[in-house]
Amino acid sequence: MNMLKRLSIALVLAVAVSGMVFAGGAAEEGAESRGRASIAYVEWAREAAHSEFAAEVLNRAGYDMTVNSVSNAAMWAAVASGDVDFHLAAWLPVTHANEWGEYGNRVEDLGEHYVGASLGLVVPSYLDDINSIQDLVDNADMFDNEIVGIDPGAGMMQATENAIADDVYGMGVFELLEGSDATMMAALQDAIRNERPIVVTGWAPHIKFARFDLKLLDDPQEVFGAAETINTIVRGDLEQDKPTLYEFLNTMDWMEVDDLIGEVMVLIDEGVRSEEAARQVVDANLDRINSVLTAGLSMQ
Repeated sequence: MNMLKRLSIALVLAVAVSGMVFAGGAAEEGAESRGRASIAYVEWAREAAHSEFAAEVLNRAGYDMTVNSVSNAAMWAAVASGDVDFHLAAWLPVTHANEWGEYGNRVEDLGEHYVGASLGLVVPSYLDDINSIQDLVDNADMFDNEIVGIDPGAGMMQATENAIADDVYGMGVFELLEGSDATMMAALQDAIRNERPIVVTGWAPHIKFARFDLKLLDDPQEVFGAAETINTIVRGDLEQDKPTLYEFLNTMDWMEVDDLIGEVMVLIDEGVRSEEAARQVVDANLDRINSVLTAGLSMQ
């Protein structure tokens, strides 16, 4: 068995963060031991699925993986301080612009692993007359003048707050509600179940577009920027300290297994624990995943 064990430990960060939950596990029995490695992720649907999938693959390839589910700010701070080896959740150039500005000189960006990510305001498709942010503003009372948001530190939230403060499109009539990815999803599900109007901060790829019939509102002024990429971020000295892990992260084509990451995301959404969801998908696709592994790694 190679199921990741859950444990709670304290991580000393450059920011005041408490209550982090860590997950670690021994490498797959019989695999060559490559030492310890760690990954952090923010609790967004795709980032949880991708990170647990990557940890399961690396665990089976010989690494003793530690998986850290943390806040967005803590994820960046942990890699910048060297307490965590890498994260796969950098949405650039807009969503994580603040984090890149703060930590970019202490981490290394290995480049994009997902192209065409998009951000904006999202409504259910049954709202036929709401197709742009301007339509939204013109019908603000339909939404009780509220936009359901996510984590207050996310770049998506900052962009929305700025648009409201600057009254772009007339968005000053809205209030942005802070929450989390989970609370946003719960509010969206409840509204759709009752066919009520709702507008949420959103991005793709995300599980909500698989679960619900939604549309991203047109944004000709690019309040939320053009399409983004999702990038791999590693600690500054990873190449010298763990060259095989660095080479894997630098060359792995995650789009080759993007559908498998999607399968993990769906299983998690259905209530399967994230590490168990990753284990199930990797178990069912060992040969395929091995065929695209880089840097001489192989799962057993």
